[in-house]
Amino acid sequence: MNPAVARNAVLDGLRQQIAHLESANRRNRGVLPFGVAQIDERLPGGGLAYGALHECAGGGAGTVDGAAAALFVAGIAARTKGKVVWCLTRPDLFFPALAQAGLHPNRVVFVESDREEDVLANMEEGLSYGGLGAVIGEIVRLPMAASRRLQLAAEKSGTMALVVRRWRRQTEASDFGQPTASTTRWRVSVIPSEELPVPGVGRARWLLELMRVKAGECAEFEVGACNAEGCIDILSRSADGQDQAGRSRHSR
Repeated sequence: MNPAVARNAVLDGLRQQIAHLESANRRNRGVLPFGVAQIDERLPGGGLAYGALHECAGGGAGTVDGAAAALFVAGIAARTKGKVVWCLTRPDLFFPALAQAGLHPNRVVFVESDREEDVLANMEEGLSYGGLGAVIGEIVRLPMAASRRLQLAAEKSGTMALVVRRWRRQTEASDFGQPTASTTRWRVSVIPSEELPVPGVGRARWLLELMRVKAGECAEFEVGACNAEGCIDILSRSADGQDQAGRSRHSR
């Protein structure tokens, strides 16, 4: 047999074994479904994997989209079991908003640091501790090496790692396109709120973009913002026929 052909056959066999082991690990760890069929069917296993790293950012550099991304992550953490560790450098979270997204502040241990390097270190420590519902970190940049460490720490303990990318200036937003070890990557943008039959402010709505998912395809969804249980739902106008979720793109 040609040496190159034999080598490729061995590599293919190893890749299949690794994929099988990763799949078995995901099954053992379990997933956290969104409870929305159009979204869960896009995710391997039918939900966000425990023991994995997921990252999210606002659709723009402004505070409004950034707040929406934080609330989206808060809603995810709210549906996990156990305490949640939230690592950050800016203590500007609005507790009533977290509670409205389902995450009561009494469940959260806030860890404040002066430097982003410390945020990453605190996240890794929290993930290694185990027994937590989720570990959240607010950072601007997520280097590949740091993301791999977080992914490995999450895999060992089975705790979900959630990174919120928060920009201080527009130029920093370009870093969100750089490769990381995250299992999924999300982007959240605010769109006009739900219309009411009377004057007032309706339920907030988001454009939710699944920008990257391992072993899956990207997609877009128009959703209602997290409710008091941390749940989102698909807007009725995007749930029929070729909806927003059907406009998928190849994973990047």
